[in-house]
Amino acid sequence: MSPLRLVIFDVDGTLVDSQGDILGAMEVAFAAVGRPAPARDAILSIVGLSLDVAMARLAPDLDAAGHAELVAQYKDAYVGARQAGHSGPLFPGVTEVLAQLGRRDDWLLGIATGKSRRGLTALLEAQGLTGRFVTEQVADFHPSKPHPAMLQAALAETGVAAEDAVMVGDTSFDMDMARAAGIFAIGVSWGYHPVSALTSADVIIDDMSALPDVLTDRWGQGA
Repeated sequence: MSPLRLVIFDVDGTLVDSQGDILGAMEVAFAAVGRPAPARDAILSIVGLSLDVAMARLAPDLDAAGHAELVAQYKDAYVGARQAGHSGPLFPGVTEVLAQLGRRDDWLLGIATGKSRRGLTALLEAQGLTGRFVTEQVADFHPSKPHPAMLQAALAETGVAAEDAVMVGDTSFDMDMARAAGIFAIGVSWGYHPVSALTSADVIIDDMSALPDVLTDRWGQGA
């Protein structure tokens, strides 16, 4: 019997093109504290970090209370937009590849995201992905990426060994997190960090449809 394998996905910039939602929520959050929102590139550069870490980077001159207010305002704006039916699209090929991988009993799917539990739940519901992933690691319970705690928890929950897991993500934080956890790192080129930043990636794909073949090459099993 082949061992269980685990494919762990980042969300924003990897599965879902949520930059419009993120930028909009940042506009609301910064307006609430009387500040203009940072530039688009600055905001996208912190996608993947836990919100408290992200806000400290985006507004380094604010104190802890100011950062906490930004986080609270962002969460409310983001979830409110989801509940109102606003949701960024899945990237091309995501629906098909998740379905293909999900047909295998020995390949498990997981998530490791800088989102809160509330934010991830709202996104999965909006995208029709609720129940698709057997382990969902969120920022509420772990240090921010690139700390490996999320991946270590995913391995512990599923009983999968690090050598039998991969991490799929679009940012340097995802790749560095995978490296720190001893997990094979698959970078994607369509996300929010440039490919040049994905220096810890073991392989980079340009289309989600390429993922099953990468996994087959890695694990020596047909998809």
